Amino acid sequence: MKEFVILGAGTAGTIMANKLARALPAREWRITVVDRDDHHAYQPGFLFVPFHGYEPADIVRSRRRYLDRRVVFAEALVERIEPDQRKVHLQGGRVLPYDFLIFATGTRPEPAQNEGMLGAEWHKSVGEFYTLQGCTALRRQLDGFKGGRLVVHISEMPIKCPVAPLEFAFLADAYFRAKGMREKVEIDYVTPLSSAFTKPKASAALGDFLDRRHIHLTPDFALARVDQEGKKIVSWDAREVPYDLLVTVPTNMGDPVIGASGLGDELNYVPTDRHTLLCKAAPNIFALGDATDLPASKAGSVAHFQADILFENIMSVIAGRAPEAKFDGHANCFIETGDGKALLIDFSYDVEPLPGHFPLPFIGPMSLLKESRLNHFGKLMFKWVYWNLLLPARLPAVGTHFSMLGKRPGARTQIKPSLPPPPPPTPPIHEYTHHQ
Repeated sequence: MKEFVILGAGTAGTIMANKLARALPAREWRITVVDRDDHHAYQPGFLFVPFHGYEPADIVRSRRRYLDRRVVFAEALVERIEPDQRKVHLQGGRVLPYDFLIFATGTRPEPAQNEGMLGAEWHKSVGEFYTLQGCTALRRQLDGFKGGRLVVHISEMPIKCPVAPLEFAFLADAYFRAKGMREKVEIDYVTPLSSAFTKPKASAALGDFLDRRHIHLTPDFALARVDQEGKKIVSWDAREVPYDLLVTVPTNMGDPVIGASGLGDELNYVPTDRHTLLCKAAPNIFALGDATDLPASKAGSVAHFQADILFENIMSVIAGRAPEAKFDGHANCFIETGDGKALLIDFSYDVEPLPGHFPLPFIGPMSLLKESRLNHFGKLMFKWVYWNLLLPARLPAVGTHFSMLGKRPGARTQIKPSLPPPPPPTPPIHEYTHHQ
């Protein structure tokens, strides 16, 4: 019996396990998936919990429920990996030998990496929405917020779902307008990037959207520490941004066992071939999704597209052939803008987001880089698609590879919100200070 071990039963690991279970003969292969618990969270839903869009119970289900019946699920912590011996050691002494290993261990916020972030005010005046506990606590924080400065902050890149902090800022703007208190709230978007997003054209458009919503952009902010007592964040060049409520994205890192086993970089991500998804550090090991060090978005769509490519390459390797399928960095994602509308972007390693239509060229029905209600409904509908089609690996093909069909490279990318902007908040945005 040959052994296929997958570490991680999130989006990427579940899709791969189900694909392999249907393709590999059960009498010849045993597929084992390892994860620390049996709670699979629909992570795009974390964004909506603080604004009462979802209840926590709406977005968590059993991991086992979504794994093919031929897959063995091991609920355990991984203690270490021995690539030379092709063994995975689990907590409690169990050892899993493998012929092939997949890292689908994802990424996670590590607030302990950021000086001053953890402390008495964690999940009080300092919050986050990248965990179930965090987004649930943040709901209480927002419900009790009476006004002042809301700072939405990214500690450093890369992060899971790089558009999510922008979405939070837009949703917060809409949330406070709906409560009739927007004029009492200053919103500041603080990022280590030099602009609102990583891709220039989309960044220009999204920056314009921030301006129209009176959300102040503070770029190039490299976090040195969080001062909970003084209620401010401080950069390495001594700039200070005060806050009344800080919604932060801590440093994101991969699973510690990757680094401890000598298979990861300084952030515990797996050095991975950007096209074949083979692990660079050891043979017969693959990686996909958020666990890789690839210059692609750490997002569910990327895990989906990578899974299609990786499946082809695994089948080639099993058959004794060189892997030929190539991942091109394809990613697409919805960007919630509030008021029941959203944007949609589609891009790759080499092509930034462009206006156009998706998934069908010229007819869509969804528009790219254009705010619409249909895009918002598409994002909400994806929750059903996720549980019923994506995880079981039965989602009809929507284009694993990026396509220029239907794109308009020469079109302007300015986004015009359909609602008039709110009046500028009062008091006016403060000037930030430098330590002397």
